[in-house]
Amino acid sequence: MPRVREIDDPGDEPTLKETFAKELETFGFVLNTTKIQAHTPGIMKAAKQLSAAVDRSGLLPKDLLALVYLRVALINGCPF
Repeated sequence: MPRVREIDDPGDEPTLKETFAKELETFGFVLNTTKIQAHTPGIMKAAKQLSAAVDRSGLLPKDLLALVYLRVALINGCPF
């Protein structure tokens, strides 16, 4: 049982609607981290921008970036 309730419905919040729609289109579902971060849409948006900036920067080699993502997932209990 999660300690923080997930938000499954973006309601009328434009930032959430846009993010939920984009993830549904990309992945076929809304990511669990997004559902948790949806409690604070501004922080959620900033976290996604930070992640995208790290990916775009090219400062980390793609294979190392994949290992970082895997390690973070394992720390957070994500099975992928």
